[in-house]
Amino acid sequence: MLRSLFPRLFKPLLWFVVGSALLVLFFRWVPPPGSALMVERKIESWIDGKPIDLKRDWRPWNELPDDLKIAVIAGEDQKFAEHWGFDINAIQAAMAHNDRGGSLRGASTLSQQIAKNLFLWSGRSWLRKGLEVWFTGLIELFWPKQRILEVYLNSVEWGDGVFGAETAARKHFGIAAPYLSNQQASLLAAVLPNPREWSAGRPSGYVSRRASWIRRQMRQLGGSHYLNQMQAQRSG
Repeated sequence: MLRSLFPRLFKPLLWFVVGSALLVLFFRWVPPPGSALMVERKIESWIDGKPIDLKRDWRPWNELPDDLKIAVIAGEDQKFAEHWGFDINAIQAAMAHNDRGGSLRGASTLSQQIAKNLFLWSGRSWLRKGLEVWFTGLIELFWPKQRILEVYLNSVEWGDGVFGAETAARKHFGIAAPYLSNQQASLLAAVLPNPREWSAGRPSGYVSRRASWIRRQMRQLGGSHYLNQMQAQRSG
């Protein structure tokens, strides 16, 4: 039975492997037109009877402010320049925390977040997690770190229907992304764990404290010098 089943599964699996690899390679140079998360949010809004407009405007790497790049790394993935898609120490710490009970803690790197939001669906099934590992590996294999961060900043959710740094900057601060200040960049990074509930433009006390912590981390990372090291370390 297994011998007869294997040939039937092999061809679809091969098509998936080749197709997904070509798709990730394609997006190394071409801006993704949208994301799976955007589609999911749109469908959710239809089901809820409150349709939302999805907004996203692409900004290339050299138009994204260094403060925002560093702030997101400081808040979300401080080993971004070092790892190959997975922060093993963070995963182990999150598992230990979750085993103790209480609120669940994630340990997703920026690469994992892109894999999930760009190509997959929300949820915690083993199938989705396995696909996330696959796409994360492809992203790290085919994209330089600069491209990973560029796509992340142009795709991440920053509120209901708000995707990408340009739309977020205009929504929360009324300015274009290149003109974000250090403080504004840290506030945007501070709300990323819960962007639909927290506001960068009207920060709560917790968000303000988290933004202050992120600014301290940005200085410790070395600011723009960190980006230069990152590009030199894994240029593409």
